[in-house]
Amino acid sequence: MTYSKPKAPLYPKSHLLAASGVAALLSLALLVFPSREVEAKKTFLDLRLDTAAELATVREEPLVGLLVEPPFTPTETTGEPELQSLLLESPEAAEAAEAKPLSKEVVVANGDTLSTVFAKVGLPQAAVHDVLASSKEAKQLARLKVGQRLEFELDEQGNLAQLRSQLNKLESVQLERSGTSYVFKKEQLKPDVSTAYAYGRIESSLFLAAKKAGLSHNLTMDLANVFGYDIDFAMDIRKGDSFEVIYEEKTIAGDRVGTGNILAARFTNRGKSYTAVRYTNKQGNSSYYTADGQSMRKAFIRTPVDFARISSRFSNGRKHPILNKIRAHKGVDYAAARGTPIKSAGDGKVLLAGRKGGYGNTVVIQHGNRYRTLYAHMQGFAKGVRNGSSVKQGQIIGYIGTTGLSTGPHLHYEFQVDGVHVDPLGLKLPMADPIAKNEKQRFIQLSTPLMARMDEERTTMLAMKNE
Repeated sequence: MTYSKPKAPLYPKSHLLAASGVAALLSLALLVFPSREVEAKKTFLDLRLDTAAELATVREEPLVGLLVEPPFTPTETTGEPELQSLLLESPEAAEAAEAKPLSKEVVVANGDTLSTVFAKVGLPQAAVHDVLASSKEAKQLARLKVGQRLEFELDEQGNLAQLRSQLNKLESVQLERSGTSYVFKKEQLKPDVSTAYAYGRIESSLFLAAKKAGLSHNLTMDLANVFGYDIDFAMDIRKGDSFEVIYEEKTIAGDRVGTGNILAARFTNRGKSYTAVRYTNKQGNSSYYTADGQSMRKAFIRTPVDFARISSRFSNGRKHPILNKIRAHKGVDYAAARGTPIKSAGDGKVLLAGRKGGYGNTVVIQHGNRYRTLYAHMQGFAKGVRNGSSVKQGQIIGYIGTTGLSTGPHLHYEFQVDGVHVDPLGLKLPMADPIAKNEKQRFIQLSTPLMARMDEERTTMLAMKNE
């Protein structure tokens, strides 16, 4: 039986040409636009070959950036665990992965406590207790300020290993775990101390003039305290008054981090100039004296409340605002905000710290044999102020209030000499001791160049302003 090869079917010539064209187009498309799977496999293979070659030639170079610009990102579905292993073994990647969960930072927000801060980094209340109980010094960590930064380091189990915080530009604290307890350390940078000069002219207030001159709030208060025996800053300041100050300035690496003591100052009030020089005697006691060595410190402070407004003066015939009848006003009233501190006018012994009829909460202080002061309508008493206690000049004894017969928050202040009420605003205050004779020469050697510098600085400054 003879088998003959079947003949191929005959197609029209036009069909054959069309089929050939489609096939050519498909071949071209595959060459120019390979499928994603083909492209990925090819790229991945080339990458492995390139990586192997690179490792074989330059082994010291880190494997960072192997996949900086690949056409895809390998995942667990790629079936290529070797490459993923290479990526995870990158030193930088491993270090970042290890550090991220161990180091945390918290910025103290309004209302935060040490417990809430610890909770933010995943530490329990027991950790707070352990920290505060570790030492007496560690308790200051509980005194947080808004904006303060706390840097935590946790161990692999999530326990506290170290805590650091910058308190200010000069101080930082650190708590480090040691066994089952913590070791507290306080670091304090020692700044460079130099001297600086400032000049101010009062247009509306001492505070605004001082701020314009570059003085801090603390320096302004110090300036007022230095001259507070001769100038009543509640009523004596006038437009056109001026001041000059030479003070200590603290810097670290050229940056100002704070100020120190006033070394010398001059205050011109109503055309009269007062000078002050800080001097520390051989016993280590510091005080302020005039340029010729007389003490700036009187036996009494002129005003017991800083920068208050006088609302009522000493009078033998004033109409009482509550009782509505004429009666003597044997003191001076200083109006100020509720809670404003009240200072003792001089050294003495507290005769009374309690209620006294229409005076409300009152403190009475005996100063030696001749002088006695009274402070009335207080909101409350300062800690440690009680009957029989001793107080120092300038010590806070209580706070402005409106107890007793009072229409608003103010201090009623009385001054007695030998049992007789006198006007504290018109009283000529007794002087304190001047520089000791055996230290006078040493004081003059200190004060003379300071006075000369103030004169020179002021002359130079005024000359520059007139140019």
